[in-house]
Amino acid sequence: MPTLMVQGTTSDAGKTTVVAALCRWLARQGVSVAPFKPQNMALNSAVTVDGGEIGRSTALQALACGLAPHSDMNPVLLKPQSDCGAQVILRGQVHGNMDALDYHAYKAQAMASVMVSWRALSERYDVIIAEGAGSPAEINLRANDIANMGFAEAADCPVLLVGDIDKGGVFAQLVGTLALISESEQARTAGFIINRFRGDIGLLEPGLEWLEARTGKPVFGVLPYLHGLVIDSEDSVSTTGTSEAGALNVVVPVLPRISNHNDFDPLRLHPGVNLTFVGPDEPIPPADLIILPGSKSTRRDLQWLNQQGWPEAIRKHLRYGGKLLGICGGFQMLGQGVEDPEGLEGETGRTVGLGLFDMSTRMVPGKQLKEVTGVLGSALCAVADNITLTGYEMHNGITEGSALTRPFSVLDSRADGAVSADGQIAGTYVHGLFDAPAACDAILAWAGLNRENGRAVDYQAHRLQQLDRLADQVDQCLDKERLRRLLQL
Repeated sequence: MPTLMVQGTTSDAGKTTVVAALCRWLARQGVSVAPFKPQNMALNSAVTVDGGEIGRSTALQALACGLAPHSDMNPVLLKPQSDCGAQVILRGQVHGNMDALDYHAYKAQAMASVMVSWRALSERYDVIIAEGAGSPAEINLRANDIANMGFAEAADCPVLLVGDIDKGGVFAQLVGTLALISESEQARTAGFIINRFRGDIGLLEPGLEWLEARTGKPVFGVLPYLHGLVIDSEDSVSTTGTSEAGALNVVVPVLPRISNHNDFDPLRLHPGVNLTFVGPDEPIPPADLIILPGSKSTRRDLQWLNQQGWPEAIRKHLRYGGKLLGICGGFQMLGQGVEDPEGLEGETGRTVGLGLFDMSTRMVPGKQLKEVTGVLGSALCAVADNITLTGYEMHNGITEGSALTRPFSVLDSRADGAVSADGQIAGTYVHGLFDAPAACDAILAWAGLNRENGRAVDYQAHRLQQLDRLADQVDQCLDKERLRRLLQL
């Protein structure tokens, strides 16, 4: 079946949104289409229908197609654990930990998984829209490449090259990238898409004419900068907030190995929440609610919290009546300690926790990967009675201790998480807990938000609205007939 690959001149050129836009545009026409990303490096991932995990961006693209995420859509996922090492996920399951040099040597074997997954998708869908990673012109990474042109050559598919004009230098990006790839790769590059343009298109047209004359490749179109677009981000952590009186101030430390920070996207959109991410060496502002996020390396991130002065800030925050919530790795940090006897997240050993819950966590093989449904526990707050909670679990640790007798939620008839006796501190293993409006409102009410300051958005409906915005731009701004010919439609 036809496959089209979208590659970018740089990271964050807009590959994810262009693929999502094309997927949504095709799905709205009734085309059987699926996304595909051969290799992804990200700490934001999603649980798949077949019990695996893939990158969050590919899961978003699956939603654009009207599909449940499947591990075949992202057969190689690298989850960094240090500057030089990562956990390697193959077809949704943990393969092991590798440093950069070992993985570079392993890529030829990883390519086999890539092609098996691609062929499996091709048997199930009429069109595949594939996404590259980074840039195809990274000279040091071109040997044994499986993420960009290496896959395109193996699958013998055409490529569209996306450049981000908002950053400046888009013509140098496009011409330079084309010049640095091989002749066969140049030949399969079908043309260009210019992304995030602001202003009068008439001022850009002479440049487009020059680009086509210089390269012999057509420009498929120019996509505008979409103001207010809030959609699942793969890597970047960004915030929006409100200065309205009565807004709930929510503060989140940006851990070095923060994972699944998409948990906070619904809070970015909430009209009554002022969300602040605090990076290294930044002052910790006053807050109504501090949230410790997920982590791919809980013990290392605990050490970072200590170095940055967070334990002292948290204790002061609690003395003044503030609320504290830990999610997944952040929940594990609230206990007496985290032990990793097999080195699943790095070096073996034990790290002392924040000591706020009577519990301890031990890392064990066999990652928990599943979607969950349940209700918020009565220990959280009175307004939480019978409030439905949905989300997913994605963790290695087993947590034990008396703190768990006051659960945060009950999932499928089993207890999850903990709430302190005074109701100030809570923790859960559930990611995506703010996506459902009722659960989000209940948790924020526990944290002190007055409901008169606004209600939570339906984040799933919001995602679909944003995807339709992207598909509308394909309809309005790209050469649709040329796209249809490229896809053999």
